[in-house]
Amino acid sequence: MSATESTDVLIVGSGFGGSITAYHLAAGGAKVTVLERGPWLEGKDFDHDYLLGKSYTRVFDFVAGDGMSVLGGNCVGGGSVVYFAALPRAPRFVFERHGSIGRRMWPSAIDRDSLDPWYDRVSEVMPVRQQGWGDVTYAGGLWAAACNHSGRSANPVPVGIDNAKCVNCNWMMAGCKFDAKQSLLFNYLPAAVAHGARIRPLHEVQRISRTEDGGYRVHYNHIDGEDYRVTTGAGEIDAKIVILAAGAGATPVILQRSEETLGRMPHAVGRYFSGNGERLNTAIVNEERAGELLGLRRPDGSVYEANQIGKGPVVACWDYLDAARPEYSRFSLEQLYFPPGLGTILAQAPGATGPSWFGREKKEILKRWRSWLTVFLMTEDDNEGVFGAPPPTGNAYRISQQMLGRGPLRYDPTPNTLRGWAEADAQVKEILERDGLATVAPWTNDVVGAYTVHPLSSCRIGDDPATSALDDRHELRGHPGIFVTDGSAVPGALTVNPALTIAALAERAVPGIVRAARERGVEVTYGAPLPRAAATSPPTAEPAA
Repeated sequence: MSATESTDVLIVGSGFGGSITAYHLAAGGAKVTVLERGPWLEGKDFDHDYLLGKSYTRVFDFVAGDGMSVLGGNCVGGGSVVYFAALPRAPRFVFERHGSIGRRMWPSAIDRDSLDPWYDRVSEVMPVRQQGWGDVTYAGGLWAAACNHSGRSANPVPVGIDNAKCVNCNWMMAGCKFDAKQSLLFNYLPAAVAHGARIRPLHEVQRISRTEDGGYRVHYNHIDGEDYRVTTGAGEIDAKIVILAAGAGATPVILQRSEETLGRMPHAVGRYFSGNGERLNTAIVNEERAGELLGLRRPDGSVYEANQIGKGPVVACWDYLDAARPEYSRFSLEQLYFPPGLGTILAQAPGATGPSWFGREKKEILKRWRSWLTVFLMTEDDNEGVFGAPPPTGNAYRISQQMLGRGPLRYDPTPNTLRGWAEADAQVKEILERDGLATVAPWTNDVVGAYTVHPLSSCRIGDDPATSALDDRHELRGHPGIFVTDGSAVPGALTVNPALTIAALAERAVPGIVRAARERGVEVTYGAPLPRAAATSPPTAEPAA
């Protein structure tokens, strides 16, 4: 594109932080443009297939760092398309955490009580539904029964799923072919488009510079739809307000690359990254003992053998989310379906005598994959991730045609983080190995280091300029008119699935963004009604520029 375009508000990314702000600003009268790195897909486009080039590899972004690998979304709708729609609220104690800085991480203006009204707003749009025991899948039922057998409690997880449409196919992590998952494709995004917002897929933002009139110029590459390593053009768009919502693995990289043209970035840009303290454990269930101990039986006569049946996390043990427990010893244990691929590579063979992610023992557990039960641990980490020098383009050095990259993130877990992982691992083992029910092993860190599907905190909000990149309004320190509203703004690990908290913070940030936009000459108001869920398929993408 030869000429520089202009818009009032330029939003980078279309996940929770991008879609929510896009709707409110467009509904308030601003001219809004959203640039999304990935493709725009809808229900009919989601494949139940793992082949390269299918939707599964197109909508994920797996970036291997040094000590930490990140799995994120790469499509219109972002993380809402590639998550399991688990939508709990963060525990009250999370907002009082001190973490590695030795004092309260969160801004004084935000606690659980002040965030609850914003949680309510998002829950009205999505909507969030508290599951009952009748909604629980075989895997969730086994986990709940095992918790009960060991003297722990378990609860169905609140989710954004229309159970009337769900067929328990267990493909929902990579989109939903049956439109049962209440992603952003069915609420904020179509509502934003209806108010004039322009969503441009396959546009990867590279950097931001200043314009002579005090605004900003956003520079992007147009990405080939089949091979993400190939660019088919470039362009730039001027805006009075820029909102970064590219995810905690990409937003800091864009800002680091922009330092040459924007000026010095806050110290916390690209620092204090958190993987939400996440770990995965795989249990190999003893079918005979499960029937004897738990009294379970499927209609076909088998006991469990149902790893592939369901819809992601449906049951969690929250016994350890107790504010009275010391920091780094609070965590949740959630049953989770992790699809084949990385799961089969990283799942370790319990009790193996040598390397346990390959070899004879690994071949044996792969034969019993239907009897797997995966448990997802979300703990308190120390925000120890740091981003190194940015790659020449994008957020990573692209290794393959789609999905896989090598990124600049360095992560060396501290003793605090390691202790939290060990305590959570021990509790999973105690619950599932009691009376010979199963054998358990954590996923290996040997291949890709630690890993997270919920990256947070790489440009976090806070009161202290030395340890936070953003003020409590989500505005980038020293750069008025630039805001960050994705998971990178969350100050630290949440010990639960973070999607609803990211969304609530984005809702909370909008009034301040509207005030800033008005001060910068944008005619926009705040107060449009919340969007209603779309009854039809999402709008199709506009043609590539």
